[in-house]
Amino acid sequence: MTKIESIRTGQEKHFPGIDLEDEDLSKCQLERVNLAGANLVGVDFSHSNLKGARLDGANLLGAQFNFADIRANFLGANLMQADLSHADLRGSNLRGANLMGARLAQASLAGAFLSGVNLTGVNLTGVDCRGVDLRGANLNSANLKGVNLAQADLQGANLSETNLEEADLRGANLAGANLVGANLLCADLEGANLTGVNFDQACLLGTSLSNTNS
Repeated sequence: MTKIESIRTGQEKHFPGIDLEDEDLSKCQLERVNLAGANLVGVDFSHSNLKGARLDGANLLGAQFNFADIRANFLGANLMQADLSHADLRGSNLRGANLMGARLAQASLAGAFLSGVNLTGVNLTGVDCRGVDLRGANLNSANLKGVNLAQADLQGANLSETNLEEADLRGANLAGANLVGANLLCADLEGANLTGVNFDQACLLGTSLSNTNS
């Protein structure tokens, strides 16, 4: 049995550093598989189960995760231009990952750990971001229109030029965040921590700032 067949069938779980560029691993049961540091450029993981998998440090440039369960470890992984549409990322570890150019339509990131992640210019419209850890994340020019960020931790995050129109930021921690030029039109910041936030040139028209800590 080849390595790829062993992975597809789930008979083996330990493949750190393996080269699987452009392989088809869609609709596979890959729970707890170890693909840390692997070359997974362009791999198709759509509709697969990767719950508990190790993908830390992996190169997932352009990988496909449509409708996949990827509640996994992506610490420091390269997810540039990856398709994560409709993926389940709840509680996943994405600390320090690069998601620049990634597609996240209708994905769930609730409770995920995204500190230090690069989400520059990413469209997060329709993504569930309740309670996410985005400390120090780079969200420059990202589109978060209408996104649910209630209770999210955005301490020190870069939200410059970010679209937060109608976003739900109730109870969020934005201490020290950079919101220069951000669009907060009709956003809800009730109960948010705004200590040290830079709102220079930001649009706050219709924004709810009641009971905020600043």
